[in-house]
Amino acid sequence: MAEKITTQSLMDAGVHFGHLTRKWNPKMSEYIYMENNGIHIIDLNKTLKCLDEATFAIKNIVRSGRKIMFVATKKQAKDIINQEATRLNMPFVTERWLGGMLTNFATIRKSLKKLAQIDKLMKDEAFNNLAKRERLMVTREKAKLEKLLGGITDLNRLPAALFIIDVKREHIAVAEAQKLNIPVFAMVDTNSDPSNIDFPIPANDDAFKSISIITNHLAKAIEEALMERKKDKEEAGMKKEEEDKKKVDETVA
Repeated sequence: MAEKITTQSLMDAGVHFGHLTRKWNPKMSEYIYMENNGIHIIDLNKTLKCLDEATFAIKNIVRSGRKIMFVATKKQAKDIINQEATRLNMPFVTERWLGGMLTNFATIRKSLKKLAQIDKLMKDEAFNNLAKRERLMVTREKAKLEKLLGGITDLNRLPAALFIIDVKREHIAVAEAQKLNIPVFAMVDTNSDPSNIDFPIPANDDAFKSISIITNHLAKAIEEALMERKKDKEEAGMKKEEEDKKKVDETVA
């Protein structure tokens, strides 16, 4: 089981700190506990409730064998998202979100195919026979594609859901997911609009500690779901073996 998260651990990570009151989004009112020195304070009981709902839903998606795409291009979130998504073998975007990454996935797949071809070319001996200028151009193109698409190289179909840090910043990703009916899990701060998010988690989306505690909690839930799926497949395999053996025994008899 994922480690139990408490209001105290959320408070220690600064999850409750929202934005300045003048920068708030009125649609976040139900998640705001109070105002303190011109700053909105998030109701951590609501955060816990939303986090539990998100955890349950995300586990069901992963257990069914589908992928969750992690999205966070802000500096303080990049490393944690990269680390957790890589560990879980999930797709991620930590550089610029390319318009059409979901809605025009066929074009993105062409770019991924091109990256794979360049990678194959660079491993071939013929690459060393190219002129120095040509090798440099190929290397630069690979670096550019890897920077933008490195986190989704193994993605051969649309993700089943998105997990986003800062929906205001990643509004294009949210809009594309909405258009395709892809559910969105996201940390929403007091300056965000939670109405377009399927599973909003009211939380400070600017502080590293806050981003870490929420992301780590969901990542552990995903890890559990992956282990449960593996166990389910093993049990299904054993059951099939037993059924096949039974059929053979009946045939012999």
